[in-house]
Amino acid sequence: MTVLSKINYQIIVHLLGLLFLVNGLFMLLTTGVSLYYADNQFAMLLLSGIVAMGIGGLLMIVTRNYRKEIKSREGYIIVTSGWISMALIGCLPYLFTGTIPRFTDAFFESMSGFTATGATILNDVEIMPRSILFWRSLTHWIGGMGIIVLAVAIFPLLGIGGMQLFKAEMTGPDNDKLHPRITDTAKRLWGIYVGFTLIQALLLKVSGMGLFDAVNHAMSTMSTGGFSTKNNSLAYWNDNPMIHYIVIVFMLIGSCNLILSYLAIKGRFRKIFRNEELKTYLWILAIFTILVSIIILFNTQFTLNDLTFDVVETSFRHSLFQVISIISTTGLLTADFTLWTPFLTLLFFGMMFLGGCAGSTSGGIKLMRHLIMIKNGILEFKRTLHPNAILPVRYNGKAVPQAIVFNILGFFIMYMLSFIAGSLVFSWIGLDFQSAIGGAAATLGNVGPALGSLGPSNTYALLPDVAKWWSSFLMLLGRLELFTVLILITPFFWRNR
Repeated sequence: MTVLSKINYQIIVHLLGLLFLVNGLFMLLTTGVSLYYADNQFAMLLLSGIVAMGIGGLLMIVTRNYRKEIKSREGYIIVTSGWISMALIGCLPYLFTGTIPRFTDAFFESMSGFTATGATILNDVEIMPRSILFWRSLTHWIGGMGIIVLAVAIFPLLGIGGMQLFKAEMTGPDNDKLHPRITDTAKRLWGIYVGFTLIQALLLKVSGMGLFDAVNHAMSTMSTGGFSTKNNSLAYWNDNPMIHYIVIVFMLIGSCNLILSYLAIKGRFRKIFRNEELKTYLWILAIFTILVSIIILFNTQFTLNDLTFDVVETSFRHSLFQVISIISTTGLLTADFTLWTPFLTLLFFGMMFLGGCAGSTSGGIKLMRHLIMIKNGILEFKRTLHPNAILPVRYNGKAVPQAIVFNILGFFIMYMLSFIAGSLVFSWIGLDFQSAIGGAAATLGNVGPALGSLGPSNTYALLPDVAKWWSSFLMLLGRLELFTVLILITPFFWRNR
């Protein structure tokens, strides 16, 4: 016997309507950009916002007598269907303005935006109206922190608790809270997110970037997304190192646990310095940056007399930028790393599986999971020698419950199986080996730039439609960390328990 009748569908539809309303309000922001830059897209953008808000308002009115209760199953359904619905409604500005006239392409761009992936089908973004470029960056910014967390922050207005949604949406295995009330946690996270975005935009503007480009790249960086207003991404500003370093700093901030940012603001630095994941993350960035810098220098034709400070600094800066961009799954570029050496291409491919810290806007597996898996693997050697010993995995000085260890091991297995399946499907569609594995890793990990024909110098425009839909599914799967999506296709999810 199924439990379809017991699921609170009214509240699911009601909250989807709320998300549509929020998305419509964000669309209306683009009309101001259109008016300011006179790009002749005002009417269609206004219509997009009105349609989105109209659908949202209608859904909320029809389900106004909903039962104010969200259980785990409703939470999973709302998160997954909410993300898909927002990507669908996010197509409207592209379709109505005619800037991306094909629905498949518009959905791909919208899903890539909301999942903060940064993969694009646009071959020339610089000819796009500025209001559309702003909308692309805005989808990053909304999706980076999480549409559902935004909704959770305003649930008290509806008299609804949001813990089920927060648990289903927040990335990483460690859902620390800043405040006992989950809605207050969401508000604080969004406050930090908004604050850092404004600070970065101001710093970029002061450093020589135009205001429009500064705002867009600030949204793209804090969300660890990757959309740029320039065809060459950050390579457009290769003659301005300060801009690169500012983006590097905020990619680091965006890829670290936002709770640590909150602790830094509160002056609780001792707890930050003791965080194992952060310390490991910084060491990984340092080691990979030094390694890449040395390889670049040794593969450049130069004499010792040519080894000046400028040469070393340039090598270091591009290495650091690309390392943190790929590991954090941001995907912004100052160079095409696939043109450096075959070894570095393979190294950057491996970085796509790392991900940033838990509780950040990054995609990927997340470093905390890698740490716990490695610690558990080391302990397995000791357990082999001492089978009766109780040897718990410790993280930040505390024993990790075995259930969490099993969950992480299960997640890793499912992630690698999803990567293999993603690669096989891409290969079956017709992509070459390098493009297939690169595309699967980049979309599942929400990285953006991949390998081969999908490398940093190319776009996803030439993919057949079926590959674009498959890419969109992998982006959603990776952004919601597998289980939230895959659990919906399991028979037991719908059975009476």
